Amino acid sequence: MGIAAVASRVGESESVGASDVASCIHSLDHFLDRYRSLMARSEQRTHLEVCVRGLLSGLERKSVEPIATMHGLYRRPLQHYVGAGLWSDASVREEMRRHVVEEIGDPNGVLVLDATGFHKQGVDSVGVARQWCGRLGKIDSCQIGVFLAYSTLKGHTLMDGQLYLPKDWANDFARREAVYVPSEVEFQTSWEIADALVARLAPQVPHAWIVGDDEFGRPSEFRDRLADRAERYLLEVPSTTLVRRPDRWPGRTQKWRQVHLRQETVPIERWTRLRLREGEKGPLEVRAFCTRVETHRDGAPHRQETLLVMQTLSANRTWFFLANADAPLDPAQLVAVAAHRHRIEQVFEAAKGEVGLAHYEVRSWVGWHHHVTLSMLALAFLTLERRRLGKKRLH
Repeated sequence: MGIAAVASRVGESESVGASDVASCIHSLDHFLDRYRSLMARSEQRTHLEVCVRGLLSGLERKSVEPIATMHGLYRRPLQHYVGAGLWSDASVREEMRRHVVEEIGDPNGVLVLDATGFHKQGVDSVGVARQWCGRLGKIDSCQIGVFLAYSTLKGHTLMDGQLYLPKDWANDFARREAVYVPSEVEFQTSWEIADALVARLAPQVPHAWIVGDDEFGRPSEFRDRLADRAERYLLEVPSTTLVRRPDRWPGRTQKWRQVHLRQETVPIERWTRLRLREGEKGPLEVRAFCTRVETHRDGAPHRQETLLVMQTLSANRTWFFLANADAPLDPAQLVAVAAHRHRIEQVFEAAKGEVGLAHYEVRSWVGWHHHVTLSMLALAFLTLERRRLGKKRLH
């Protein structure tokens, strides 16, 4: 049923025996127990298991029809379950988050924000528009999902996500009605979606930091909202972000300068050399420094924040981050937090490659979120099963 493929992925570099395959089958059945109760009818509970098993299988294409065929089932009931089934994404995701926190939760965990594109032809599927698709590296016809991942030393997985609905879609009643966009859904920028995801998850998921790329660091309003809720953040910002010396510091107040010009004036002795992580071509080493700065607001009081600059030793790439005003002035600690950002790239690779996150053929708002929920559930199982078998081999 494809569980052998799951077990082989779980084992990664080690061979997997019959006992491991059997334990995977038992573990999946046990894993799904706590989610079956969230399905109102017996056929929904069956469809849940069929979908998750299919997403965890070795199928090349993990959309509904191949999954139904693999199980010897007629596709229409399964298509309805995913595309329009009356079951709650919110309930399944809340239970999944509790499950994940039980297994890999850590007060020092990091919430990682990112958006990813799903290339789509045609114009009828919900949210499809010509927009920037990071996966393709260009503007193309695609859907955009905003996601939040959880990263700890014990593992990392997706915890929530929402479809970005472009303004043209949000304001077009006929198109909304055709794909069943709920009436309460209004246009939100990607950072506003991210803010809602964080607000929903923060009380449920133990964490110490929120990180993300410059799509989320650029809007100062998002950083301010996080700070006002006492959330500790470290968000990448564009090189053109304006900063200056804090007014309360002695000496002449500096003029506003872009952060890439600010870092050019830092003496070499103020940089700290660090190993970030292992890369494809060996260790990725960087140098970094951090300092307090005042950051610019249009029509609002300026705020003090912490600037982190991180640069590869070859100096061919530089990243700029802003953190809370009271963030530790410790380059090693801040760089370690920033390193969690690459986890979401691994999570997306696994989600799209191993549990069919991008293998959907649904057009509606409900269908997109149902499919994403099922894929996240399959990915959570894979994450927890890797941890379980990894711990088993250590004994």
